[in-house]
Amino acid sequence: MSKENRAFDTQKLGAGYGFESHPKRAVEMPPTWALALGLGFLLLALCFWVYLALNLLAPSPRPPRRSEKQYITVLPDGSRSKPNELSCWLDKWAAEKEAAKKAAAKEPGTKAVIPPQMPIEEAELFMSVVVPAYNEEARLEGMLDEAVEFLESEYGHAHDGENGQRPHKGWEILVVSDGSSDRTVDKALEFAKEHQLGQHPIQKRGPWSKNGYAKALHSTHIPHGSIRVITLEENRGKGGAVTHGMRHVRGQYIVFADADGASRFSDLTKLVAGCKSIEDEHGRGVAIGSRAHLVGSESVVQRSALRNFLMHSFHILLRVMTPPATARIKDTQCGFKLFSRPTLPYIVPYMHSEGWIFDVEMLMLAEDADIPMIEVAVGWKEVLGSKLNVIWDSIGMAWGLALLRACWILGIYQKD
Repeated sequence: MSKENRAFDTQKLGAGYGFESHPKRAVEMPPTWALALGLGFLLLALCFWVYLALNLLAPSPRPPRRSEKQYITVLPDGSRSKPNELSCWLDKWAAEKEAAKKAAAKEPGTKAVIPPQMPIEEAELFMSVVVPAYNEEARLEGMLDEAVEFLESEYGHAHDGENGQRPHKGWEILVVSDGSSDRTVDKALEFAKEHQLGQHPIQKRGPWSKNGYAKALHSTHIPHGSIRVITLEENRGKGGAVTHGMRHVRGQYIVFADADGASRFSDLTKLVAGCKSIEDEHGRGVAIGSRAHLVGSESVVQRSALRNFLMHSFHILLRVMTPPATARIKDTQCGFKLFSRPTLPYIVPYMHSEGWIFDVEMLMLAEDADIPMIEVAVGWKEVLGSKLNVIWDSIGMAWGLALLRACWILGIYQKD
């Protein structure tokens, strides 16, 4: 075999092969205007496809179904009621708003009447508590026990404030079963029955109970109808359950609280005081329960390094991607937030998020409407049985936040 390397022997292969085939004349580039035009078309095409993708991916909550606009409670004799129609301030408010728009359209030069010119209907009682519950049969009763004991002692009997008979009195609890497949609904109704009929209801163990079941028996006797149970036919997510419950509240103040009882319910007085201290001339205000003061405490330090890393990463993402007032909130994810009634029309009708990120959308909507917000330190405990998947739900929240922010910035979500 010849040792001659023919790879570079271009003479034998003829002209126009190898290095000799390199063009002798410079290639002429298109004019600058043509390059700019082409780049512009590419950017427009990219924006079009991004906008189209956002429209396809943007969450769009389904309308509530007939059965979901009803509730079950416990009657005076201890039996379960038939499904009753829920009062819905949102339906009435939306109908009045639409009628005002049509009336304004008939008179050129006039504007449609919008809040605060069109206020929400008057409250029937002082405090409404919305409890989203998905398969919470093991933890719900402990939370309800602590909530009822506090509400009854702080705000009087559940019906005291109805129809303006006793201002600043009365309460209700709306348990929203989010497509639960266990006995969540049964547990809520059994709890209501026991506390309506029994003079000394058995203490239910919750995160804030002292020595488990050893707490002294009390006589928290509640009137019928204090606890209403709403059943969603399909699981919608925590945000969907909370928003649905807030459509049907009757209170002057509305708080949503997690079914696990991780937040200390007696701190509700601090939320009310905080909200009252910052309400504007229309009575609008939001008080945000915060666990930020617990950073560095034993309960947080004992968490896994991964969970703490993801928590801090999410907070950084929030500061970068949310508007200024929302970005300043140190704890957006605490499941203990209070809203004054005049605030609801600026938030509830425009909610889209139904997953974990719904808290952030509520706060962004409040900021957009220039509603005052205050962060209030509350007690909090780690509770076993969390349904949060640290890795996947963290990724989901980051994606949900990015999608949510893009939809509001690009006008895919709008306020009518």
